[in-house]
Amino acid sequence: MLTYEDSEEQEVNRILSMLAEYIKLEVVQPISCPILHFPGLEIRLFRRRVLQDGEDVSLTRLEYSTLVLLASNPGIVLTRTQIFEAVWNMDSDSCQSSISTVICNLRKKIEPDSKNPTYIKTVLGIGYKFDMRNAGE
Repeated sequence: MLTYEDSEEQEVNRILSMLAEYIKLEVVQPISCPILHFPGLEIRLFRRRVLQDGEDVSLTRLEYSTLVLLASNPGIVLTRTQIFEAVWNMDSDSCQSSISTVICNLRKKIEPDSKNPTYIKTVLGIGYKFDMRNAGE
């Protein structure tokens, strides 16, 4: 059994208080992990994970980035050019087929019925929007 006298405890406290003056410690807060929640769909941004009804969905980089862009702007119509420039990080006049292919593949992976999408809606002649009005029904 270890014992010490009050004078030893006071000495330890004095040393600790002196160290505290020289060593500045910052309280580290845990990083919150932003998650986009939608009925049947969850996007974990820092982990780059997508879950559909609790199951992992494997997405390519372009599919994931397109989904995050649309889901981060629910209800807002994004043109194909806006999506292409944001996701591909380049300007292009002929981005139509690339965007259409990514959206088609994305719908196959996250939509309960890719022929009747509930998450990613086509706005004819303009582009796409992430629409949650009928999701989860």
